[in-house]
Amino acid sequence: MFRSVARSAAGKHLLRRGYSTESVPDRKVAVLGAAGGIGQPLALLMKLNPLVSRLALYDIANTPGVAADVSHINTRSEVAGYVGEEQLGQALEGCDVVIIPAGVPRKPGMTRDDLFNINAGIVKGLCSAIAKYCPNALVNMISNPVNSTVPIAAEVFKKAGTYDERKLFGVTTLDVVRAKTFYAGKAKVNVADVNVPVVGGHAGITILPLFSQATPKANLPEDDIKALTKRTQDGGTEVVEAKAGKGSATLSMAYAGAIFADACLKGLNGVPDVVECSFVQSAVTELPYFASKVRLGKNGVEEVLGLGPLSDYEKEGLESLKPELKASIEKGIKFANQS
Repeated sequence: MFRSVARSAAGKHLLRRGYSTESVPDRKVAVLGAAGGIGQPLALLMKLNPLVSRLALYDIANTPGVAADVSHINTRSEVAGYVGEEQLGQALEGCDVVIIPAGVPRKPGMTRDDLFNINAGIVKGLCSAIAKYCPNALVNMISNPVNSTVPIAAEVFKKAGTYDERKLFGVTTLDVVRAKTFYAGKAKVNVADVNVPVVGGHAGITILPLFSQATPKANLPEDDIKALTKRTQDGGTEVVEAKAGKGSATLSMAYAGAIFADACLKGLNGVPDVVECSFVQSAVTELPYFASKVRLGKNGVEEVLGLGPLSDYEKEGLESLKPELKASIEKGIKFANQS
């Protein structure tokens, strides 16, 4: 969708998709963490989405300025900024989709456990508010580590009595975006025509791109497949190193988050055959949460799709990722159930 917006006015885009502004349902979307490195470009991209009628931007500081800036863009949605915990309820009331990029980046001297505890605490608090103010919203979790923050959110919703496994998503779309880009470059095909499912989790070796199922088929040698897999798994590190420690993957993550939110909105609006990869409650493996292709619909997840045929290399990767993914899931559940 955003590829088209870049080339044309939003109104023309609506007409090309067969929508009119009258026929598109009203949809409220909230971005929690809207003043951050991911949140700001994500707010911009959601303002460009013609399926959004109200856009709520929330953060603990600086949201009024972001909201004022974005609100001047001549697209359909009305924008409101909310700042501080006392305004969180207003931001969330009536939401159809809540996108959570909130959290802090890792700073010098901070251990991974320090980072986990801060971000996990932020997610826990935000999800408690979601359970209270918009329990039926689709929740798109971007805050890392997604392998743990999705189970944290699920436990919070279970305690509140609002959990619906069809409505909680870990956004793994950036892994898919990277896999498509890297595959297209190596296979010398048009990236717009490429599709690559990515399964597992959303960190390191838990990310498993299924290049054997990539289309268009390119019959790349195994060495290339292994290199593409490694690059997809290490995509975040590649960006951190390129930014010389002064940032992480914020722009590409915002793009991926906007693509996934758009898919959720289409599903809610009854568009058929909307399929994206996402980290959800799953019976695809023995693990309680797993990323695979899911069909989206009016209630969120309509169907969790199976893995399909795997190459020997992918079967090996699947078994290798399970212990690490299991540990991350359990870490999230344990954190959520602490007092």
